[in-house]
Amino acid sequence: AHILLVYYLLLCFELQFRLGPTLQGRHVQVHTNYPAEGEKFDRVKFWPLNWINPTGREDDSDKYCKLDLQVAGSYQYYFCAGTEEKTGSGYIVVDPVLRVGADNHVLPLDCIAIQTYLAKCLGPLDEWQDRLRVAKETGYNMIHFTPLQKLGMSRSCYSLADQLELNPEFSTEGKNYTWMDVGNLVEKLKKEWNMVCITDVVYNHTAANSRWLCLHPECGYNLVNSPHLKPAWVLDRALWHLTCDIADGKYSGHGVPAHIENEHQLHMLRGVLWDEIYPRTKLWEFYQVNVEKAVEQFRKLLQAGKAVRLENEDKKRLRILPDPHGRRFGNTVDMTSALETFIPNGNEPSSIQECCNWLRNRLEELNVESYKEMHYHEEQATNCIVGNVVYERLADHGPKLGPITRNHPVVCGYFTFPFEDNLTFDQEMQLMSQTDKACHFLAHNGWVMSDDPLRNFAEPGSNVYLRRELICWGDSVKLRYGEKPADCPYLWAHMKKYTEITAQHFAGVRLDNCHSTPLHVAEYMLERARELKPDLYVVAELFTGSEELDNVFVTRLAITSLIREAMSAGDSHEEGRLVYRFGGEPVGSFVQPSLRPLVPSIAHAMFLDVTHDNECPVQIRSAYDSLPSSAIVSMASCATGSTRGYDELVPHQISVVKEERFYPKWNSEAKPSSAGEVNSQSGIIAGKLALNMLHQELASKGFSQVYVDQVDEDIVAVTRHCPSTHQSVVAVCHTAFRNPKTYQYRQEVPPMCIPGKIEEVVLEARTVERIAGSYQKDRKSINGLPDHTLEIREHIQLHDSKIVKQDDVMCKGRSEFVQEIEFEHLSPGSVIVFRVSLDPRSQELVGVLRRHLVQFSDHYKTGSMPDNNAPAILTTPLAAIMSKVTLADMNVLLFRCDAEEQEDGGGCYNIPSWMSLKYGGLQGLMSVMGDIRPKNDLGHPFCDNLRRGDWMIDYVSNRLVIKGGALGEVGKWFQAMFTYLKHIPRYLVPCYFDSIIVGAYTTALDILVISVLQMCGVGLHPALPPLAPTLLDVPYRLNGVTNEKEQCCVSLAAGLPHFAAGMVRCWGRDTFMALRGLMLVTGRHLEARNIILAFAGTLRYGLIPNLLGQGTGARYNCRDAVWWWLQCIQDYCNMVPDGVNILMCPVSRMYPTNVSQPQPAGIQPLYDVIHEAMTRHMQGTEFRERNAGPQIDRNMTDEGFNVEAKVNEDTGFVYGGNRFNCGTWMDKMGESDKAHNKGIPATPRDGSAVEIVGLCKSTVRWLVDLHTHGFFPYATLTILSDEWNRKIQENFEKMFYVSHNLQDPNEKHPDLVHKRGIYKDSYGASSPWCDYQLRPNFAITMVVAPELFTVERAWEALEMAETKLLGPLGMKTLDPDDMKYCGVYDNTLDSENFNVAKGFNYHQGPEWLWPVGYFLRAKLYFAKKMGPEIYDKTVYLVKNVLSRHNIHFERSSWKGLPELTNENGQYCPFSCETQAWSIATILEVLHDL
Repeated sequence: AHILLVYYLLLCFELQFRLGPTLQGRHVQVHTNYPAEGEKFDRVKFWPLNWINPTGREDDSDKYCKLDLQVAGSYQYYFCAGTEEKTGSGYIVVDPVLRVGADNHVLPLDCIAIQTYLAKCLGPLDEWQDRLRVAKETGYNMIHFTPLQKLGMSRSCYSLADQLELNPEFSTEGKNYTWMDVGNLVEKLKKEWNMVCITDVVYNHTAANSRWLCLHPECGYNLVNSPHLKPAWVLDRALWHLTCDIADGKYSGHGVPAHIENEHQLHMLRGVLWDEIYPRTKLWEFYQVNVEKAVEQFRKLLQAGKAVRLENEDKKRLRILPDPHGRRFGNTVDMTSALETFIPNGNEPSSIQECCNWLRNRLEELNVESYKEMHYHEEQATNCIVGNVVYERLADHGPKLGPITRNHPVVCGYFTFPFEDNLTFDQEMQLMSQTDKACHFLAHNGWVMSDDPLRNFAEPGSNVYLRRELICWGDSVKLRYGEKPADCPYLWAHMKKYTEITAQHFAGVRLDNCHSTPLHVAEYMLERARELKPDLYVVAELFTGSEELDNVFVTRLAITSLIREAMSAGDSHEEGRLVYRFGGEPVGSFVQPSLRPLVPSIAHAMFLDVTHDNECPVQIRSAYDSLPSSAIVSMASCATGSTRGYDELVPHQISVVKEERFYPKWNSEAKPSSAGEVNSQSGIIAGKLALNMLHQELASKGFSQVYVDQVDEDIVAVTRHCPSTHQSVVAVCHTAFRNPKTYQYRQEVPPMCIPGKIEEVVLEARTVERIAGSYQKDRKSINGLPDHTLEIREHIQLHDSKIVKQDDVMCKGRSEFVQEIEFEHLSPGSVIVFRVSLDPRSQELVGVLRRHLVQFSDHYKTGSMPDNNAPAILTTPLAAIMSKVTLADMNVLLFRCDAEEQEDGGGCYNIPSWMSLKYGGLQGLMSVMGDIRPKNDLGHPFCDNLRRGDWMIDYVSNRLVIKGGALGEVGKWFQAMFTYLKHIPRYLVPCYFDSIIVGAYTTALDILVISVLQMCGVGLHPALPPLAPTLLDVPYRLNGVTNEKEQCCVSLAAGLPHFAAGMVRCWGRDTFMALRGLMLVTGRHLEARNIILAFAGTLRYGLIPNLLGQGTGARYNCRDAVWWWLQCIQDYCNMVPDGVNILMCPVSRMYPTNVSQPQPAGIQPLYDVIHEAMTRHMQGTEFRERNAGPQIDRNMTDEGFNVEAKVNEDTGFVYGGNRFNCGTWMDKMGESDKAHNKGIPATPRDGSAVEIVGLCKSTVRWLVDLHTHGFFPYATLTILSDEWNRKIQENFEKMFYVSHNLQDPNEKHPDLVHKRGIYKDSYGASSPWCDYQLRPNFAITMVVAPELFTVERAWEALEMAETKLLGPLGMKTLDPDDMKYCGVYDNTLDSENFNVAKGFNYHQGPEWLWPVGYFLRAKLYFAKKMGPEIYDKTVYLVKNVLSRHNIHFERSSWKGLPELTNENGQYCPFSCETQAWSIATILEVLHDL
């Protein structure tokens, strides 16, 4: 697919290859045929690239391999993944660098201004300089010569008699010029005139009278090497004889005179073709079988006992073999297929005869089908023949050839006939079988309308010649290369030498008839050319009708520029559109990062006002249009150009075939009536000089941005803008597609508003008539209209203009300096070009702004100015200012969703008529700009809001300034930068706003990890209860209301946007499921400590609260949160240097007893709190929630408020809950009265939930170890801790593993087993069938307590989970085979369906993300124990899954990972867009890797 896309790169670029999501984790190798350093390019030689790991360790998401591009050309790459030979491939195109002048300076491709010359019209070589000087004096810097070789008898510039011989017409008497002389002239033009020369290469055909072709007829398609063309040749000769007969009057009596003038005569011509020509040629016979001969051969085989016995007969299996010699009735039958198809009933003669009759009947049917097919071809041939006659003799737009003669036949011949024309048709047919004669009947070349350009229409399988569909070039023979040099050695060698001569002397080539040139041939020849000229400039004109097909040629051949024709435009609007399409990026475009994804682009354009193939613009438009259309083309930001004769207003097409006159020479003193000389007063030459010089100036100075304005139906204004200096050049062009003498144009020209200050009128010009006599076509020189010239003035002040009536300066707001232009004499054919700068104040402000942006990128140095009066805040680098902000400050700076902002009395910025941003911080802006920037979508409502006013700008700075402190300093920095931004022209505000925000954002991310910042913050009211006053390193702030000092520890939001602020922000379970990944893995140890200790202070009943409610409104209705809290303390001790010291940290207890109200701080060490939690569970805790009833839960039934958590003395398992509450993370309570599920937990998971058992085991094991090492003073928790540890270890697999043994004595409910080799989700549930549901929770236990599992059993269970539960991003929360499964969550849908009403299926199928982290970590752990091969495969799986998360993260405007998805990864609108534990567990997987 990548061959249909164009990837252009410049020399000295670094191209990086990075792994996409489907490749991460696999062994991938990238190969390329870009030449290794010191080696030559070989298209078929590929070599592997080495991977680079910037971090120093293997990281599939960050590693890359690279190419430093130093050689121009087209290069291929492919990559292999695992054992696959080739997984994917593509092409890149590296542009050449052109150099001119004595100093060999670079000529940028967009500076090119090219002029085409028909070489045969230049005269002798010693006169070329005088004629080429016209190009120099008109400002062109590149000359395109049509082929300089000896021409064929047709005199067409593109029909070459000898590709190796210089046209002898360039020599003079006594002086025989050679290719070396041409090369010397080209070199002289390059060094002295700063002019590059290119010429055509013609690979597709040669002149019919090429001498070498007579010696090597195998180089063309003839009747010997291409016998499939014989029927077409027979028809071609019949049509020639028809021409002779009509010309001799033999068909006058049939109503077909030599001079065909009407439809009746055309109808009679059709009759002659059907009644005489086709019956005479009997073309169908070439496709038919000799029935009797084939039947007789078949009979003999049957008689010899060769019959085949098959079970099934199938007549379709009969195969006809085309005759390799192309004879009439030469097709034969594949007798093997005949014997398999027609089987006699016996061996007796009657059975054999019957079988032969079957074959005869079938062959006669096939012959009839061939006849009908030929009839179909003849119908098309008839239509094409008659259509050709209509065009050449009747059509108004045709050549009106007049009577049919031998010189002007009915149709052009498709084949050469190098013998006498006095042979009869029958005599000529005899030549067809004579090899020495037939090899010289060569097919002509041409083109086929709407044909596939990648198909060779002369090869077998094509009927173009037979159907007369070829638009034939009767002077040229189509060349037959074959697939490789060995197929036609002479031709390949001949054309290779031709290519080498061209590359030796010219800087580039134009591929003539590129779309019909065999790709592999052009590829081979250009490779030879680049060996001699590495920076070969290649230009082509393609007529494929498809941009994708164009790209195939561009990528394979490394075409530098594709010719685009302004003459294809039917009006000024379309002409302007072409400038916009091919001519640069929009004005005000965003600055793109230097390291960015390589995106496809359209092929670089060479935009020509006229080509040598176009009709004459003076004839089909008007002479007055030449200047304005040329000005429109010159304003395009690409290569531009013209053809000699356009600028001189030659009023006819200069035919590449018929024109034999010479171009005029340059003479600055020439008079208008002097036919053989021209100067700046001729035609529009003076205007073209100014336009060409302006075009080159704009490209060289970086005016890369373009804006096209359709002022009215005939006036186009094109702006070129420099994104660094913000200067502009505006060309206003009044086109004249219709002659002003005969068409009435609008008298009133609309005024124009030009933003900025007009520095000067670069030029104003209009086409005028003068007294110089009327045009007379000169016999010797190609002369133009003498009575038309330009009235031109250059570099004048606006008040001196004759076109502008007046100008008014307006100020639209404080930053819009606009000049309104009213035109007086902008008549058809006029052009005026303004040079525009920002007003002085804006120019200064932009320069200063760029100077302050240099700290982020050197890109801004150009156009920057010193800020002598910079505010103090801007004298300090932003990185230094940001280094003082806290984690909580960074959360405010970058994130905070609408709920968080509203808590502070604000909200996220809203763009009217669009939407609100996701965050109040910079990420809210970056998420939108990240989509806009690569596409330069300046029409987006976001950009429109910035242009219309300062609301968004003020929001960004004011939001931070009011915070005060270090964050306020960052706000002041923004405020100071925005002071400049507000006073520059509004069209520039989006791009500079983006630059400021991107710089600040990247500076912030250099300091902290994005995933931590998103969830860690402090609201208006601290979410955490106070820590012990004696604890060190606790952050404080002044309360804005009481003005008293208060603690302000960061808390973790459970998820955004639903669980971000107020009472619902902080949850015990969510916090400690996310704390390891978000804080410990990322090194935020102090914040992690504070959160652990804050929750320790809320311990009650041996539990920590689920909904924290800032401590005072806590609910103790979850059984698992305390175990996650204990796991985090263990992780803290293990991961943080001297982490065990946390056990001695003081804890401020809010509830000294289970029944007490919140009280002032009571201090005890953390290890005491841990001991209390463990003891409470061992003793058993039972209580009723405080304030039980609808005031705290409107859905729960009365029994649900009873909480129980205990330890089974026999198994050591923690258990609890009842069927009316849900104490684990799967805590959905039914809400629907209609479905009768209100008050019923969807997933009560009472009894012993598998993950709680695992977390308990992990904690007990850890406490035993702590006690052993003297860090935990308690050895007993009612029973010995090590005994508790042992009981869980001994009983876990007995009770939780679902064995393959049908007689397993530990299995209490074998009738409920529906999957074996898995681990139960719970043990001892009040509804026993719930124990046997396959869910992802067992993987948590595998991670925290892997010692509980037998390796093989664990691996089998994980494989089952991968098969059944693993989704694109998350894990299905229930086996899809379960009758309760429903993978689509809709919390608003109320129905009578018990299982789904009001989101009852929250944990019954939807794919939650956080369990994926534990699943992958478990896979990695046990894969290592399964052996290296399985571990490698597992790493691939893990990296592949993580890559999908990475892509979601990058594409998400929330810059996070969601809470859940619907089935198969589908978006769920009811999910949190980013969830703390989702991100955290993924970070933990990365940490494990």
